[in-house]
Amino acid sequence: LKTIARTGLAKGLFYDFRFDEQGREKSGFVLNDPAYKGAQILIAGDNFGCGSSREHAPWALQQYGFKCVIAPSYADIFYNNSFKNGFLPVVLAESEVDSLFYDSALPGFRLVVDLDRQTVATSDGSKSYRFDVDPSRRHSLLNGLDEIGVTLRRADQIRAFEARRRDQFPWLFR
Repeated sequence: LKTIARTGLAKGLFYDFRFDEQGREKSGFVLNDPAYKGAQILIAGDNFGCGSSREHAPWALQQYGFKCVIAPSYADIFYNNSFKNGFLPVVLAESEVDSLFYDSALPGFRLVVDLDRQTVATSDGSKSYRFDVDPSRRHSLLNGLDEIGVTLRRADQIRAFEARRRDQFPWLFR
């Protein structure tokens, strides 16, 4: 990571796997396969995001076009940063993720992630899996709220508190 900017991160996503030393796409890497171009759901392995200690990891995934990632487990920092940045990390059982990996190789495979219902299902409805998301995180994602947005929903209460505090302790505000 050589930038503090929040833009242009998609090119660096899985860079050493996607590109050779000359910057050409490597054949054999799944995201370089035309069948998976434009994918919005990433199916991943155990402990996804390990080594990603900043918001840049979910930003890169989002900028690449992913809306969520499905894995059996995540590195804690990646998991928490994902929610803070409007990106959904879905946790499914390892056997369910394995099934999705297998099915994803089939022509026409499509998944539907429904955060409201907390389900992952094949588009033909043949398989459906349930996942859990903390209710406050789910609400924030469904309503496009970050931590500041959640706080600003209580702006009237904050202003009322500040006014009472100014009246109770006027010497603090001189």
